[in-house]
Amino acid sequence: MNDTSARPMGPTGPREGHRRYPGARVTSVARGLRWASRRWSFVEPEVAGLRPLVRPGAVCLDIGAEYGLYTWSLSALAGPAGAVHCVEPLPGPARWLRTAAATLGCDNVTVHRTALAERAHQGTMSLPRRRLLPVHGRAYLTDGASGPGPNVEFASSTMVLTPVRTVDGLCRHAGLDRVDFIKADVEGAELAVLEGAQQTLLDHRPALLLEIEERHLAKYDMRATDLVRRLSGLDYRMYRWNKGSWESVAEVTDDCRNYLFTARTIPLI
Repeated sequence: MNDTSARPMGPTGPREGHRRYPGARVTSVARGLRWASRRWSFVEPEVAGLRPLVRPGAVCLDIGAEYGLYTWSLSALAGPAGAVHCVEPLPGPARWLRTAAATLGCDNVTVHRTALAERAHQGTMSLPRRRLLPVHGRAYLTDGASGPGPNVEFASSTMVLTPVRTVDGLCRHAGLDRVDFIKADVEGAELAVLEGAQQTLLDHRPALLLEIEERHLAKYDMRATDLVRRLSGLDYRMYRWNKGSWESVAEVTDDCRNYLFTARTIPLI
């Protein structure tokens, strides 16, 4: 399936001649998410830490966007001169993202219905079900997986065919001449995504917000130390969000699942 867009886009933002991104509706949603991130457990606290990482005009990739928890905050922060490229392989959430982007007036959001890994091919997502309802946030790419890992807790799952691209290939296809921020939540396949992003990491040095959980990595025969070592070799430093600020850390621990990696100094909030 080809990539599809919520709005016609140029390399880094809305094309000339199209309706300008108004910002008011999505800004309100972003403010609500920031408020909720400090109060409600289902909104990840790191949403409140995006402001020093994403400046007006930034180009962002939201990999594993699902229903846009990060998308709308990134859209508001990047503004009309920036762009957010949502990557979501499952057809239901991808359709919802396109509809929500249109409703919120997000001219700077493009939705790509694809998975990302270390090489381009046709792949399969395993979508678990609980009481017959799909659990989109726990779907994973079966390529390279030795089994369902923690998804063994679900009684059933559905196999969903999906195109698979690389970050580098996606950036070439979209004509991106810069990438400032990448968020990736891919249920253990984070290292595969990084392997397919080598040129992007070297050329653009984007900040990375990665979900890292040993239980998901294990099904790909990977460990958190593999990810940290890979990024340390590229001169990235690791941080976690703690009590309202990013703090430098040396290792992944069980009490935190989202980690920031950056090759640049983080501005103060």
